[in-house]
Amino acid sequence: MSAIPPGSTIGILGSGQLGRMLAVAAAQLGYRCHIYAPESGPACDVAAAFTQGAYDDSPALYAFAGQVDAITFEFENVEPVAIAQLGARVPTRPHSLSLDIARYRVAEKEWAAQIGGRTAPWRGVSDLPSLETALADVGAPAILKTTLFGYDGKGQARIDSPADATAAWSEIGSPVLEGGFPAILEGRVDFFAEFSVIVCRGTDGATVAWDVPENLHREGILATSSVPASAPVLAQAEEATAFAVAMANKLGHVGVLTCEFFATPDGPVFNEMAPRVHNSGHWTIEGAVTSQFENHIRAICGLPLGSTTLTGAAVEMTNLIGADAGRWPALLGEGDAHLHLYGKHEARPGRKMGHVTRVRR
Repeated sequence: MSAIPPGSTIGILGSGQLGRMLAVAAAQLGYRCHIYAPESGPACDVAAAFTQGAYDDSPALYAFAGQVDAITFEFENVEPVAIAQLGARVPTRPHSLSLDIARYRVAEKEWAAQIGGRTAPWRGVSDLPSLETALADVGAPAILKTTLFGYDGKGQARIDSPADATAAWSEIGSPVLEGGFPAILEGRVDFFAEFSVIVCRGTDGATVAWDVPENLHREGILATSSVPASAPVLAQAEEATAFAVAMANKLGHVGVLTCEFFATPDGPVFNEMAPRVHNSGHWTIEGAVTSQFENHIRAICGLPLGSTTLTGAAVEMTNLIGADAGRWPALLGEGDAHLHLYGKHEARPGRKMGHVTRVRR
């Protein structure tokens, strides 16, 4: 399989900050980027071109594919059928199977079980009566989640007792999904830390993995990622990394794949996956020889993958959420702070405005 040479144009579905950082990494390797999204966003500020269009607009997507040499995406909420259609015209990586599995939580759990992974106890839920039955099986406390379109704690409702079932079903919007479960009930996992494994797989099947970051969340949103992780997490890193590599191989995935885990007394428990670059890997821009963004570009273009070795003894990435971005003058005054602002103009509560990374030598 021949490589896509520098000077070519990479199409990115999605205009958010992940697309922005992918476009920056692509430019450093000599590629241009063309963004396709329903509306302009941070990625458009650093890209060579932008096409505004809906993700289900087949004629517009087909025209877009004719202007680029490869396509990737920065988030999961794109219809897999659109990815499959694009892939028939131009190399589209990762392919539609990775997207299909990652965006549907029931499929995630089923695939995890197939490769021997641990998951929280779970049941698919189709309506309020089936939620009540699932609660009898899984027990409470538990979390009710939509099977599609959830992120950063959205599309979730906590259930502390069976009496909360009706309110929880209403809270997630009583979703409708043709041909599958609209919601999933997950039993509580007793864990002492959260961490993620970020791997990248090339077109030749070669894989690399970064050091495992330990993640701290606040109100369902990632606050910090730290490397090296604590000793209890590191004790589970090898098993979790082997799982993530096995998942990438089973999917035939090309590009970055992220798997999130709970560290528990019984070992790593798989939570969810993302078939793309991930917030918990932002530290790799300054903290690793090759960032997750550069290796993703290398992978989808058929280039050799770069080293993931740390550039320092320790790295910490902190998200700047909402009004936190107003601290930018003070952060610029720190000698060891690498500031990334995403160019968003409205600092709403819960909105990721940027991040700052500190590398300790």
